This record gives sequence, structure tokens and C-alpha cells, in this order.
Amino acid sequence: MNTEPSPYVVERMSRKDVPVVAEMEKLIFTLPWSARAFEYELQYNAMAHFVVVRRRASVDPENRAKHGLGWGHEAPSRQPILGYAGLWLIVDEGHICTIAVHPDWRRRHLGELLLVSLIERSCALNASVATLEVRASNLAAQELYRKYGFVVVGLRKGYYSDNHEDALIMTTEPVCTAVYQSRFQELKTAMFESLSEQLTVSAC
Repeated sequence: MNTEPSPYVVERMSRKDVPVVAEMEKLIFTLPWSARAFEYELQYNAMAHFVVVRRRASVDPENRAKHGLGWGHEAPSRQPILGYAGLWLIVDEGHICTIAVHPDWRRRHLGELLLVSLIERSCALNASVATLEVRASNLAAQELYRKYGFVVVGLRKGYYSDNHEDALIMTTEPVCTAVYQSRFQELKTAMFESLSEQLTVSAC
């Protein structure tokens, strides 16, 4: 858990979050999940791990050190959801099934914050690697994934049914090793520094 100051908090997705998440899903994706699909994952899939990111209710000095990449109880902030993400533990892989940020809140490192949270969760679950699929045309997402050590290991031809676009399969090296964690912690520290700068800007 990182204790750097941040204007955002990551917490477990709850069933109360589903209506907002489902509406955001329709705004962002051409093949959106339904509210029922999210409810199923939260209620019945023991291998599913979903989070949301919100603006922190208070970013005063006393509260800055209390944030984290939270997988515990629901936080009491109830601030609007700005993004969400999820993974499935499949055997020994942390399979990242979704990462989404509201269009109005992009370019603020929220996608990166969610990705970091999922990688940390994968390690906590004793997953060997983190893996995902990404559209071949989504170069911005691929750049972020490569930053965190994902490499292309395969191709799913015509994977996306809306336009038959190919999906790249990207996987990390083992995420719990000292080699990976050394680089990961450096990247995470830099990310939180960028997030903390948003505190300074918002205070001006």
C-alpha cells in the first residue's frame, strides 16, 4: 500500500456502484457489459476482483496518508465514480478484463492508477503473471501496458465482434519477483508524484 498523497482513492466495487458503472460502460465501449453482468461478477464469481476510483472526499494533510489501492471495505466517501477496473484470477494468471476511465477524467493518470491496483492485486493473489487483451488499434493503452512490462505474446484474429478487429494478447513477466517489483515500485512512485501534483494545482 502506497502512502503518497493523492486526490483519488481506489476501492472495491460494490453492488451499489453497478448502475453508475453500467451507464459509464455504455458511454465508453461499443460492446458494453450489462448491469446484470457486473452484478453477476460481484455476487457469484469468487475469482472476480473489481474496483472503482473516486475523487477523495478530503485531501487535507491529515487524510492524505490514509489512501491506498484499497481492496478492503467500501470507503465512506461516496464521491462520483471516475473509472473502474477488474480482473479474474484464472489458475495462476491475473487476467485484466476491463479498465475504463470517464472521458472527462482522462489524462490524469487514473487508468494507470487502476492498472497499478490490478497488478498489486494479482501479486497479492499469488498470480504468476498479469495478462490482458487490447484492441490492435488502441495504441495509447498499449503504450501504458508496455510501460508496466506487458509484451505481446499472441493475437486473437477478429476478436471484437463490433468491427472484427484483432486483439493483442499482452502478458507481463512474473509480477512477484524482485526484478519486476523493483521496476514496478519505481513506476508507482513516479505515478503518485504525478497524482500529488494534482493536489497542488487544485489548491491554487
